[in-house]
Amino acid sequence: MKITLSLDEKVVKKARRLAVERDTTLTGLVREYLEHLVAEAATTERKRRGQRALERSFQKYHFKMGKRTWKRADLYERP
Repeated sequence: MKITLSLDEKVVKKARRLAVERDTTLTGLVREYLEHLVAEAATTERKRRGQRALERSFQKYHFKMGKRTWKRADLYERP
């Protein structure tokens, strides 16, 4: 698919130099950036879905164990 972009000439010149340094083209740089951006968004969305699922499971399986009858110091008491 072809697209048209309007970019500042200085930015284009610098980007072309960068592309030459990376042994690619300006199109290659744009393609690589967009692919990275899409992959990052997908990863973020997967993490977000996982977090929501974890939160739902916490709500679903939340229950009370009763009143706490011990103190933290009791856990470290030595005979």
